Amino acid sequence: MNPRVKKLIGTIVMLVFVVLYVVVVSAIAPAVLKGASKLVEMGFYVVAGVAWAFPLMPLIKWMEKKPE
Repeated sequence: MNPRVKKLIGTIVMLVFVVLYVVVVSAIAPAVLKGASKLVEMGFYVVAGVAWAFPLMPLIKWMEKKPE
């Protein structure tokens, strides 16, 4: 597959994933953090802010893979 097409597909998938991820995290945060301290809230958002990248790593590797 053409590298430009792979990057286009990967970019679209990443954008959709990140938007859905933000919606899900925003929806579950109030229930999970109910009554939590500010330190716990900060920890939750730090972990959630970094965690989105791990499921996308295989996609990024696929996008950067040289054509055979």
